[in-house]
Amino acid sequence: MTFPASIETDPEGYLVDPEDWNESIAKELARTEDIDLTSDHWEILKFMRRFWTTRRVAPDVRHVVEFLVENDGVDKRTAKSRLFSLFPYGYVKQACKIAGMQRPRAWSTG
Repeated sequence: MTFPASIETDPEGYLVDPEDWNESIAKELARTEDIDLTSDHWEILKFMRRFWTTRRVAPDVRHVVEFLVENDGVDKRTAKSRLFSLFPYGYVKQACKIAGMQRPRAWSTG
């Protein structure tokens, strides 16, 4: 990854400090996951960042699914399917990483 020297990642490529995140970092993290970010990706990533900013914890997958249900007016199954179509290798592996979260260790990957 090509980040400024001040940006530190763990051995798996997650940001050590979520405060270091910005859209340029997200684009680079997405590139390492072979994801071309679309407006649908950004909608989820920005929700995750708002959640983290107010609570100082990464949202688990159920929070993102609830957001998609409310925001898009779809049922939970459709929301979860959409989430995993956008991040096909998993919520933690891709969405959390690209959103600048530290790697979650204690909850379900959804």
